[in-house]
Amino acid sequence: MTTSQPAPSLRPARPDDAEAIAQLHAASWRLHYRGAYSDAYLDGDVLTDRRAVWTARLAEASRSRAETVTYVVEDGAGVIGFVHAVVDHDPRWGSLIDNLHVTNDRRGSGLGTLLLARAAEAVVQRAAEPSLYLWVQEQNTAARGFYRARGAEHVETVAIDPPGGVPERLNGHPNKLRMVWTDATSATARRS
Repeated sequence: MTTSQPAPSLRPARPDDAEAIAQLHAASWRLHYRGAYSDAYLDGDVLTDRRAVWTARLAEASRSRAETVTYVVEDGAGVIGFVHAVVDHDPRWGSLIDNLHVTNDRRGSGLGTLLLARAAEAVVQRAAEPSLYLWVQEQNTAARGFYRARGAEHVETVAIDPPGGVPERLNGHPNKLRMVWTDATSATARRS
């Protein structure tokens, strides 16, 4: 007899989710950012770095929910995905999807689409402008395809900022692409 996992559920992140989000974020960076970020950084203190970021972000969000939105998807195993958006981040480009990560074993399951849709809904409800954007690493072709399939347009390519402002955390001079939705409501539309 097999036991099945509970269906994934989506909810706003809480300060006590910081550790689970940090672990997922670090694991995702270690898997997908290898080559752009240095191995020493990814294999070293990236978890400590992400833990500090998420502890601060979620503590601040619990005091002021109007400026950022963070959602997690969880099942019986815990947090299996998250999204973080900064409302009205840029006067030209609108609200920023700063992070969208799903555990590697759940990629392709629709959780990324679910998280993106919820972040887009929050932006539409809270932002002064309906536009939405994110940055994706040039080397991350799977993520670029995911965002294009949901209607994002590539409008700009620039150098990646080193994590924590430390240039040694990068390998060479990798690039990132700005992907834009002029209307956040279209962020989940699948295109062929």
